[in-house]
Amino acid sequence: MVAIALLVYALIDCLQTDSTRFRSLNRVAWAAIIVLIPLIGPILWLAVGKVRHRPQRPAAPPPRRPLAPDDDPEFLRHLRDVDDKHEQMLNQWEADLRRRETEIQRKKDAEARAAEEAQRRKEAEARQREDEARQHTDDEDDSR
Repeated sequence: MVAIALLVYALIDCLQTDSTRFRSLNRVAWAAIIVLIPLIGPILWLAVGKVRHRPQRPAAPPPRRPLAPDDDPEFLRHLRDVDDKHEQMLNQWEADLRRRETEIQRKKDAEARAAEEAQRRKEAEARQREDEARQHTDDEDDSR
């Protein structure tokens, strides 16, 4: 029972192992050894068949990175720079808007003054015509 379990485990392990990790023989040769040489084939496979990765201690701990973007000083500096740019743009837009509104108001005021002046001239001309008409009728009355 142990030999069959060992054979099944070694065969599955051999078939699932990456081909770059085989030592000396290829996958087909190792599978044949495991199946054709009972008990010794699976043990050979487990002992010398593939390159085992041994965990190595890291030489130095990796540099500590901020866990979240709001802990990263470079990211925060970038946000402040973007905020400053946006604030400057907004202030410039507001100044342009105020300037345009002032220009529009000046134009409206000038148009209103011109319209009032034109109205005064019309009224003055109308009064002058009335005065002339009255004077003309008075002259006719005097001549009769």
